[in-house]
Amino acid sequence: MKVQDRFIRYAKILTPSNEESTTVPTTKCQFQLAKLLAEEMREMGIQDVRVDENCYVYGMIPPTPGFEDKASLGFIAHMDTVSEFTDHPVQPIFHEDYDGEDLPLGESGRILENRLFPHLKGLKGRTLITSDGRTILGADDKAGIAAILTMAEEVLKGESAHGKICIGFTPDEEVGSGADHFDVEHFGADFAYTVDGGPEGEIQYENFNASSVSVEIKGFNIHPGEAKDTMINAVLVGMEFNDLLPKGETPRDTKGYEGFFHLTHMEGSVEKAVLSYIIRDHDKENFAQREEAMRRAARIVNDKYGAGTLNLTIKESYQNMSEKIKPCFHLIENAMEAARKVGVEPLVVPIRGGTDGARLSFMGLPCPNLGTGGHAFHGPWEHITVEGMEAVTRMLGEIVKIYAERD
Repeated sequence: MKVQDRFIRYAKILTPSNEESTTVPTTKCQFQLAKLLAEEMREMGIQDVRVDENCYVYGMIPPTPGFEDKASLGFIAHMDTVSEFTDHPVQPIFHEDYDGEDLPLGESGRILENRLFPHLKGLKGRTLITSDGRTILGADDKAGIAAILTMAEEVLKGESAHGKICIGFTPDEEVGSGADHFDVEHFGADFAYTVDGGPEGEIQYENFNASSVSVEIKGFNIHPGEAKDTMINAVLVGMEFNDLLPKGETPRDTKGYEGFFHLTHMEGSVEKAVLSYIIRDHDKENFAQREEAMRRAARIVNDKYGAGTLNLTIKESYQNMSEKIKPCFHLIENAMEAARKVGVEPLVVPIRGGTDGARLSFMGLPCPNLGTGGHAFHGPWEHITVEGMEAVTRMLGEIVKIYAERD
């Protein structure tokens, strides 16, 4: 099966995760894709396929006889998508011989514009895949799944020798819990790659240190005519707290290795307000300073309005995996070699976010991230090319060959 056919098959199955849910997985719909993948894997000849009670999919391709001593290599992608723009069925549209110009997305009124996505000129002549503009496309990360299984199908034809190959698909990556119940020991890989990035050839082993922050503010409501020196307006206190944070350090203001404070949600009234943040930084020391900036702002507020007015909760999400990858840098070097072998210039860039691989690396499975060939994830402008997915698939196959050739 062609990689684009697999991708379309998976993309049409809605699998949004839900950060408000307390179940595992956070949405039952993810089991539908998990079971389909497991069935497909068994039909292909992948061994030891199972879907566990937490919706993780595992499978294994045994090594070619005589190659049992080679490194066991894993490939991982996630089955869930973001929950936004998932209230309609996904309707992928193929735009053959794309002209590189602005592109209306179905009848949605949305336009894929060069002004916002200047890389579009570089996709001229390719077969571009988009949604109809009402939904996400789901390339994050169903394109990763499609590339892994298409590579596996090629491996199973037996034309090239290989070591043990381990395959895993996770739920709930988009809500930060994709690695929570991943069975590293059962998975059986020495090293692995997540296939969950952007353009083909992208290789990532440096990600943000990350925490989520909850700010709960207790106000004091009284008739506004008698409020002098008495009322505490929780919403205004929340605005005051945000103003105490460093300026010009939001996602809009930063790029590359620069970290940020990101206010993701705010709601409230005079009596009560809640603010939600994520904080990010590649540098561990800078990240600690960002957490301290939050604590300092909380102290200032409580000193002004009284102890207990503001309650701050900081929860670690993941750490920068670079310290776990650098001791086994062959993962990056071999991925770069594989990219060049398929005619793609490798692009080693930091992740301005995180992947399952960040957490898995700290669970004992060094796991950098590779691109899927996609762009503009998490919204209706998401798009990918057939040629990009094909290049990723070939690159994965070359990685398998390189590890089979090395001692």
